[in-house]
Amino acid sequence: MLQISFIQTNADKVVAGLEKRNFPDAGNVIKKVLDLDTERRSIQSEHDSVLSESNGLSKQIGMLMKDGKREEAETVKAKTASLKAKSKTLGEALSKTEAALQSLLYTIPNVPNEAVPGGRSEKDNEIVSNHGSSPALGADALPHWELVKKYDIIDFELGNKVTGAGFPFYKGKGARLQRAMKNYFLDKAVEAGFVEVQPPIFINKESGLGTGQLPDKDGQMYHMTEDDLYAIPTAEVPITNMYRDVILKKEALPVKHVGFTPCFRREAGSWGAHVRGLNRLHQFDKVEIVLIDLPENSYDRLKEMCGHVQMLLESLGLEYRVLNLCGGDLGFTAAQTFDMEVFSAAQDKWLEVSSVSNFETYQANRLKLRYKEDKKTTLLHTLNGSALALPRILAAILENNQTPEGIKIPDVLVPYCGFDTID
Repeated sequence: MLQISFIQTNADKVVAGLEKRNFPDAGNVIKKVLDLDTERRSIQSEHDSVLSESNGLSKQIGMLMKDGKREEAETVKAKTASLKAKSKTLGEALSKTEAALQSLLYTIPNVPNEAVPGGRSEKDNEIVSNHGSSPALGADALPHWELVKKYDIIDFELGNKVTGAGFPFYKGKGARLQRAMKNYFLDKAVEAGFVEVQPPIFINKESGLGTGQLPDKDGQMYHMTEDDLYAIPTAEVPITNMYRDVILKKEALPVKHVGFTPCFRREAGSWGAHVRGLNRLHQFDKVEIVLIDLPENSYDRLKEMCGHVQMLLESLGLEYRVLNLCGGDLGFTAAQTFDMEVFSAAQDKWLEVSSVSNFETYQANRLKLRYKEDKKTTLLHTLNGSALALPRILAAILENNQTPEGIKIPDVLVPYCGFDTID
């Protein structure tokens, strides 16, 4: 959530940033925010003045009664009662204005960093770099949804029977390869200094609000109404919320965590060939890295996190590219995001496998996540990234490594899964 103080002193910059995102009616929305804040401060000032006057008169009543001036005391009592009624009315008006302001702020996305390119959709994302090359597959090469049937390692139909579309069963070597990737990604993150966490996979509403999934993605999350809990869309949410309402010491920074969880996304409105097989699931596994640091360090940290993800992709022998997302494709809470996409040879298309984002103070403001130095508290910057999401990595491994003899397992995963070929 944007800070009111930031909007007040950078209104033109905020409007320009929101326009880069193609946020509708940005100028009028920011004007409404500033008008509501002016109204809030005016009511607050009047409310404080009335309370102060009422408290002063209350002290007079006791003194007048002590001096035997009962009639004067009753007059003051009447005035105090009137002030209390006015205070109640002002308090209700203040609460209403504060709620309206808060609700409006929740609808405003983060302001993009200056390095974010303009654009309206993923077609306008900036390709930063390309790495590696894919094998030349024969004419008989199969997409992964056919390969998993051939080798009986993933069963989409069984998942559809037991749960529904987008909830596959992993079987035999498919399940073992999933476990191998999870452990490999976790181990590499721990080697890079991230502290492993196994978080809950359900969150309360406060946690969803804290990291910005609510109210923005309310319809995309699985909601258990009886308990008012949400299934997590990513481990980012519970891990970052570990630090909700926390003041960290500067010497404790940076905070670095890694966690593995299943992730749940309704993906309402998704259909068509681009969601076949592992390309789009309602439940999938992911290793997530989360980092919290000082504002002046956060963009160096973003670069480091992107480097970590690229190291993983290179170790798997996958062709990949790095994209700087444009304003129109940027996530609601992010100030800047780099996507990593792998090339899936049998599908002849790029698949997003990681998004690494800097949220600057946007999440921290919602979370009230700060650090303290010289008795002053300051908002921190939060970052996270997929390192990595398993389904599309698996799709690329299966398709790119298929041979007449079977599917070759990347060398780095062989010690983790105990076999070098799926045949």
